[in-house]
Amino acid sequence: MLSARSPSVPRLGIACFGPSSRPLFAPTSATVARFSIQSIQNVTTAATTSAGATSRSRPRPALVPTSRSSLPAAQGQVRGKKTRTAVTLGELPLPAASKQLPQGLILAEPLPLEDDEPTYPTVVLQARRSMQKFDGCVLLTRVGGFYELYFEQAEEYGPLLNLKVAQKKTNAGPVSMAGFPFFQLDRFLKILVQDLNRHVAIAEEFPNDAAGKVKSGGLLHDRKVARIVTPGTLIDENFMDPYANNYVMAIHLPAEVESGPPPIEPANMSPEEVDVGLAWLDLSTGYFFTQPTTLSSLGSVLSRVSPREIVLDKEMESQRDHGIMSVLEEERYLVSYSPPGELRKLSDWQSMLEAEIPAHTAEKLTDNEVKAGGLLLHYVGDRLRGLSMKLQPPVRHESLQVMNIDKNSMRALEIKQTNRDGAFKGSLLHAIRRTVTKSGARLLNEWLSSPSTSLEVINHRQDLVFRFLQNEDLRDAVIVLLRRSHDSQRLVQKFALNRGEPDDLLRLASTIKATEDIVGILSSAVSSQPSPETDAQHDDCLSTMIGRIRLDQPLQLAKRIWDAIDEEGLVQQHRIEDSETGEMLALAQEIVKAEGSEADTALLPKGAMAKAASTNAASGRKKPTSLRDFYGEDSEVWIMKPGASPVLARLHAELASLLQDKVALTETLRARLNAATLTLRWTPGLGHICHLRGKDARRSPTAAEDEDTATAPVRTLSSSRTTRSIHQPEWTALGERIDKARFQIRAEEQRVFGALRAHVVYCLVKLRRNASVLDELDIATSFARLAAEQNLTRPVLHDSLASPNSLQTIIIGGRHPTVEGGLAEAGRTFQRNDCLVGAPGHGRAWLITGPNMAGKSTFLRQNALITVLAQVGCYVPADHASLSIVDAIFSRVGSADSLFHNQSTFMVEMLETAAILRQATARSFVIMDEVGRGTTPEDGTAVAFASLHHLLHINRCRVLFATHFHNIADLVAQHRMRLEDGGAVGAVEMYCTDVEEDGQGGFAYVHRLRKGINRQSHALKVARLAGLPEQAIRVAREVLEKSGVDRGSREHSKITHRTAETTG
Repeated sequence: MLSARSPSVPRLGIACFGPSSRPLFAPTSATVARFSIQSIQNVTTAATTSAGATSRSRPRPALVPTSRSSLPAAQGQVRGKKTRTAVTLGELPLPAASKQLPQGLILAEPLPLEDDEPTYPTVVLQARRSMQKFDGCVLLTRVGGFYELYFEQAEEYGPLLNLKVAQKKTNAGPVSMAGFPFFQLDRFLKILVQDLNRHVAIAEEFPNDAAGKVKSGGLLHDRKVARIVTPGTLIDENFMDPYANNYVMAIHLPAEVESGPPPIEPANMSPEEVDVGLAWLDLSTGYFFTQPTTLSSLGSVLSRVSPREIVLDKEMESQRDHGIMSVLEEERYLVSYSPPGELRKLSDWQSMLEAEIPAHTAEKLTDNEVKAGGLLLHYVGDRLRGLSMKLQPPVRHESLQVMNIDKNSMRALEIKQTNRDGAFKGSLLHAIRRTVTKSGARLLNEWLSSPSTSLEVINHRQDLVFRFLQNEDLRDAVIVLLRRSHDSQRLVQKFALNRGEPDDLLRLASTIKATEDIVGILSSAVSSQPSPETDAQHDDCLSTMIGRIRLDQPLQLAKRIWDAIDEEGLVQQHRIEDSETGEMLALAQEIVKAEGSEADTALLPKGAMAKAASTNAASGRKKPTSLRDFYGEDSEVWIMKPGASPVLARLHAELASLLQDKVALTETLRARLNAATLTLRWTPGLGHICHLRGKDARRSPTAAEDEDTATAPVRTLSSSRTTRSIHQPEWTALGERIDKARFQIRAEEQRVFGALRAHVVYCLVKLRRNASVLDELDIATSFARLAAEQNLTRPVLHDSLASPNSLQTIIIGGRHPTVEGGLAEAGRTFQRNDCLVGAPGHGRAWLITGPNMAGKSTFLRQNALITVLAQVGCYVPADHASLSIVDAIFSRVGSADSLFHNQSTFMVEMLETAAILRQATARSFVIMDEVGRGTTPEDGTAVAFASLHHLLHINRCRVLFATHFHNIADLVAQHRMRLEDGGAVGAVEMYCTDVEEDGQGGFAYVHRLRKGINRQSHALKVARLAGLPEQAIRVAREVLEKSGVDRGSREHSKITHRTAETTG
C-alpha cells in the first residue's frame, strides 16, 4: 500500500518497473508510455500536490531515478530543436546495482498521518499542556479578570468549590470549564490547599512581544505557571494561620534503609535505631532548622514541629510498606515526593540564604541533615518556579538547650490542643496566651513546644517578666507600642521573596517607628531612679534587650518609605479596587436575580449582597459605574509622591503643564466649534476624541466664521441620538504627549518601588533581629499581665547538672493552669495541692491511690504543666515553686487503641510505657497513670510494679505514679522501696485522695492529697453519677458484698488511714 499524507506536504509514490512488470497507472496491458526525453533526464521523483481529490484516493507512482548518461541517445538526434521520441519502459536500462534487486512494487512503511482534526483554542491548549506537565496539581489559569479550570479538573473541583461547570464550545468539541473572579483567589486557594490538601499550579498572564503574538495567533498574553501553592509553601496568603508557623519538612533516610524495613510491629521491634536527617523551614518567615533523629523518635519530633507538609525522596513513593509510612499515616501528615536535586553540598545553599552558615554549625551538620536540607531547598525552589528566596541560615535544633516533650506527652498534657476534640480552647496555650502580636504568639507556641533547659535563658526571661510586673506603666506603654507594630517577620520575608506591596512598606515603616519608641521607653526606664522593688540585675535585662536592637539603617529605610509613598493615593487606590470588586459582585447579583434561582444566590460569596449594596449606595446609581470611569485619565492614582525622585518630580511637572494645555485646548475648541458641551476624552476603541452632548451632538459641528481659525472639515467618528464623537488632530497630538508622560511616571514609580524593595532586603538581617526582640518583649509583657491577673509566682530553678544528687520538684499550693480557669467560669474553686518529690525528707517517687474522679490525674498533669511553664520563663500557678531543671517530660495518661495499626488499648499502653523506660534519664520528670489497666488485675499489677521498679532503680528519675492496683503498695513494702525503709532504693511515698460520706447516701470528693493508701475506688458512686440504671448498680453492689471485696476494702482503708495519721 502507498499511504497519502496531508495535502500540505508532497506525497511520494514509489514503484520499480522491470521488463515484465505491469505499470500501476497504465489503463491496458500494452504498457507503453510517451515521455519527453528532456523530462526523463531531469526526473528524480514525481511529487503529487494538493491540486485535486484524485491524488487523495490514488497516489501516482514515481519513476526510479536514473542517471543522465544511462539513457540511450536517439540515433541521428541533433541538439537544438526539441523533438519527442517514443520508447518502451523495457528499453530503459537499469543501474548495475538495481539489477540485483527483486523487481516489482517496493513495500514501504506507511507514512504517519497528520491529524486533520480541529484543534483547541490556544488558551485551552496551553491549559491542557500545563495540566500534563504539572500532573498532580490543580491548574488555575488566569484569563482576563478570572481564574479558570478546564477539562476533568473543572468537573471534579467545580462542585467542591460551588462553581457552575459550563461547556465551552470549541472546534474540537465542548470543553468543561469553571471559573471565579481573580480577587477571590485566596478564598478558593484556602479550600483547595488548606481544606482539601491539594497542590495548586497558578498560570498567570505575561504580555506577549511581537514574535509571541505572531506565534500565538495574535494573543496579547502568554500563560505560564508562575507558582505552585502547597500546604507547606504558603507565603502571604490571607488564610494562613497567623498564630502558628507554617512548616514544610524534608526527611532523608540513609540509602541502606530506603529499600525499606517492614513496618515496626510489636513482634519484631528492634532496639537498633535507624538514623534519619530532618530539615524544615517556614517560607513565610524564613526560619530554617535541621535535626538528626531516629526513626523511633520521629513521631515526637513531628508532634513538636507540626509540619503542614512532609517531603520524601521520589524513590520512596513506591515503598508504601516502609516503616516511616506508618509513622506519617498515624497523624495523617500530607506527604509529597521530590527528586533530590543538585543541592547536595552546603555551598550550594548559599544563594538561598541571607548570610553564610556559621562555621560551628556547618561542622556539626551530619550527612543526613545536609541531604535533607538539599531535598527541602530543591522542593521549595521548584514550587516557587524561579522566585528568589532568602532564608535565615539553618539552626541546628540538636544544639539548642531545650526540654524534650514526646508526642504522647504533648497530647496527654493538652499543651497546644485538647485531647478529646483537638480544640484550642482548653489547652495550656489558650490559658496563658496574652500576646498582642501575631509573631509573638507564634514564638510562644515554639517556646511551649520546646521549653528551655538553660538556666541563664530562663532567668533572663523571668527577669523581664519581673520588671514588667513591678512597673505597670512601663508594661502598658510597651504593649500600646507593640499594638502599633505589624508582623514584621512575615513582612520582611515577603520582600525577600520579591512579593512586597506598597502597603507592606508602610507597615514596615510603622513597625520601625514603634521599635524606636520602645527603645526610648526602655532606655528611660533603665536610666530612671531604681525603685526599692527593682535592682541592677533586672535593669540589666532591659539593657540587654536594648543592645540587641539596631536602628541606624532601618530608620533610614523608614524615612525613605515615608518620603516616597503617598498614603492618600494608596487609600484612593484601595477604594477603586473595592469599588471594582463591588461592581462585579453587583453585576453577578443582578444576573442571578434575573436568570437564576435561590440556589444560585447561595453560590455568591459571603458578603456579596452587602458589598454590592454599599457600592451602589456610594456611587449613587442603580447601574454599576463603568470601570473606564475609574481608570480614566482624569482619575489617575499615583502611589508615589512627586518628590520620591528627581525624575519623578520633573515628570509630574511636565504632566501638570500638559494638563494645563489640555484645559486651554478645551476652551479653544469649544469656541472654534461653537460647542459648549465639548470635552476631551480617550476611549479604547476610538482613541483621543472630542465628545459632544445634547444639542451640540444633534447638529454637525462646524468651524467658526473667523478666517484665522478656519480649519479642515470636522470628521465624525461615531454618533447617537444624544452624543457625538469627533476627531481633532490637536487633541490627538496633545493626548499622546499626556499618555507618554503618564507612562513615564508609572515606569519611574516602579523603579522607585523596586529600589525601596532592594533597601528592605539590604536591611534584612537587622530587621529580623529587631523583630525577634519585639516578639520576646511581647511574651514578657504578656507573662506579666498573666501573673498579675492570676496571682502567679516566680519559680526558683536549679541547675540539675550542677547538683545531680539533689534533684527536686517542690511545689507548694500548686494549681492546674487550665482546670482552674474552667472551674472559675462555673463559679467553683480549685483545691490546691503540694508536690514535694525529691525534697529533703521526701521520696523521689509518689505512689498515689484514691477513688475515681477524685483528682489523681489532675494532680499528675498540673505538676508537669507547672514544670513546663517554669522552664518557658513564665510565672507558675503556685504559692511557691523550687524546681531542678528537667531535660524531658514523659506522660502515660489515658487510654486509646490504634485499630489501624492493629494495636489494642493495652498494646498502645505498653508501647508508651516501653518508650518511657528506654528514654527517661535521671533529670527527667515522669507521670504515669493507670499502667496495666488494659489487662487482668494480676497481670496489670505485675506490669505496673515492674515499671515503677525500673523507673526507680534504672532510670532513677522523679516519678508521680497513680494506680487503682492497691496491691502495688504491698509489693513496694515487700521490696523495701518505701521511704521509711531507707537505703539507696528507699524512695517511694504513699499518697491518696478520698471521699467524704454523710451517712445518707450523699458524698463529696476530697481532692486534697494526704499520706496513706486508699484501697477503695468508689466505682459505683461514679457509675451512679454517670446515670447507670439503679437495677444495674444494685446487682453490682450485691456482687461486691458477696465477694467480700467491699467490706474488706473498707476495713483495710480505715486501718491504713489510722496508720497514716499516726505516722504523719
